[in-house]
Amino acid sequence: MTDAMSELYPFLYADPDGADVDAVLDEVRASTVAKAREIMELRGRVHREQRRELAEAGAAMAARFARGGRLFSFGNGGSSTDAQDLATQFMNPPQGSPPLPAFALTAETAVVTALSNDVGFDVVFSRQLAAFGRADDIAVGLSTSGNSANLLSAFDQARRVGMLTVGITGDSGGRMAERGTVDHLFVVPSSSVHRIQEAQTTIYHVLADLAAEGRR
Repeated sequence: MTDAMSELYPFLYADPDGADVDAVLDEVRASTVAKAREIMELRGRVHREQRRELAEAGAAMAARFARGGRLFSFGNGGSSTDAQDLATQFMNPPQGSPPLPAFALTAETAVVTALSNDVGFDVVFSRQLAAFGRADDIAVGLSTSGNSANLLSAFDQARRVGMLTVGITGDSGGRMAERGTVDHLFVVPSSSVHRIQEAQTTIYHVLADLAAEGRR
């Protein structure tokens, strides 16, 4: 772990006695600029290559909301936090747009821990969709790898119900891209978890804006 961190941030592991403070600060600035440039280029690539899919997904989501549908978001680890932020964007849209019903399946700690303990972690999202999901609803899953078993199970359940499914993942898309259970799939083409999650944030903010615009 230390080796990996020292490769990413070598200036943090420099010998403090022999370190040139100005040189370290220059390296920090250069690292920050490089990472900012990388995420901007990645976001630009996602926009160029997936803008049609974004427009189609936003329109499909707006149509589901118009029919009384609700959105359920889910993910693990950092993606669970993103799932909650995603739901917030729909519930609290830009001024002038109506709030859209959105719920993060990661927010109910008692439900998640009960299902994990009593049944298994693979069903923490699919069981909730089985209880709440309806045909006009929307399921949005976030993963940096696309391989999380509980997300794949949730998409299977959503497909059985007839929900609109939206997947947001990274790298090559993983098993999420292979199974064919996602109606609209967005893949951030990067192997860096940090850059993937930063770009995923932009994707779901755009989707929230498009869905809100479609409901005005």
